[in-house]
Amino acid sequence: MLPIILAGGGIGGVAAALALARKGIRTVVLEQAPALGEIGAGIQIAPNAFHCFDRLGVGDRARSEAVYVDQLRLMDGLTGEEIVHVPLGDDFRARFGNPYAVVHRADLHMALLDAAQKTGLVDIRTNHRIERYEQDSGLVTVFCHGHAPVTGSALIGADGLRSAVRAQMIGDGEPIVSGHTTYRSVIPIEQMPEDLRWNAATLWAGPKCHIVHYPLKGWKVFNLVVTYHNDVKEAVAGKPVSVEEVRQGFEHIHPTAQSVIEHGSNWKLWVLCDREPIERWVDGRVALLGDAAHPMLQYFAQGACMAMEDGITLAEMVADHPGDIERALNAYQALRIPHTARVQLASRAIGQYIYHPGGATATTRNHVLQSWSPEEYYHRLEWLYSGSILPNATRHAA
Repeated sequence: MLPIILAGGGIGGVAAALALARKGIRTVVLEQAPALGEIGAGIQIAPNAFHCFDRLGVGDRARSEAVYVDQLRLMDGLTGEEIVHVPLGDDFRARFGNPYAVVHRADLHMALLDAAQKTGLVDIRTNHRIERYEQDSGLVTVFCHGHAPVTGSALIGADGLRSAVRAQMIGDGEPIVSGHTTYRSVIPIEQMPEDLRWNAATLWAGPKCHIVHYPLKGWKVFNLVVTYHNDVKEAVAGKPVSVEEVRQGFEHIHPTAQSVIEHGSNWKLWVLCDREPIERWVDGRVALLGDAAHPMLQYFAQGACMAMEDGITLAEMVADHPGDIERALNAYQALRIPHTARVQLASRAIGQYIYHPGGATATTRNHVLQSWSPEEYYHRLEWLYSGSILPNATRHAA
């Protein structure tokens, strides 16, 4: 079989290439950037991500790179008091078969990339910007700017929020601009206020804003993420901004939470975008994956997890349907669309009703969340964290 072509060399594309290689299937990864790399800083990795790492053969490396937080901690951004915390210790690990941790995005990407390249079945080509694809006689040909066409048995569009593959397949235009702006910074541990150096994924929730912080890289740095509803209409990614700009929208927040912003440096902003769930990701021998298929807001911390699950499911379906790639892609689509659509919609709801409400809605949030036991939280996360959505899923006891 000719190799499967993957558009995009981010976490989703590389994870899919690695998953396919572990089934003995060759791939060509076409990345438009001149060099492979991940933009961003820390990401939260729930147990379902660790299930993926184990299936991809990088579980040990991922665990060595991660920082294991003791709890998910939700703070009231107005009063400075804790609303609730969810323990992530032995009971949590026993329930889901894996831990909850945080890791630098670039470290995760590199672990997947190294493993993929070691297989000898993954051909990565940078500086390949896809313009269009054509299908004919059981083949897919991809046309890239300034390069000869690339032909394969299938094409998987893992090329992100503004996917060229999706644009041709679905043609649904620009993504939905949420009006929420996220500012990111990474600071040395000594610059983080001592009274906030918690071993937790901490979120300060306030009206139309929130602040997140957690340790990274063996407690050498802290990851800072602050988000504000400023109703912007235009998508922006990675723009450097001043601390004065970051402060805007947080004047009403408790001074302890505000102090996080003051200690940040080299801030950059992203305007959050997503799309509506769709019912079709497949066009013959072409399919979508990750953000190209189901871009979601950050509030469930599941974007990278969903992309890795996509890649594993795709590889399983291709292996289960040898010689029938179209049937394999439709099986992959049928398994993944209901699950990822649920995560997309839940991400929006969490942002609205957990992270950003004010007034009576915030009071109700606090009352409900404080009434749940740890076991109740675990039960409500079972559908997402258990890894049961993965074909032939097995757990790895951490």
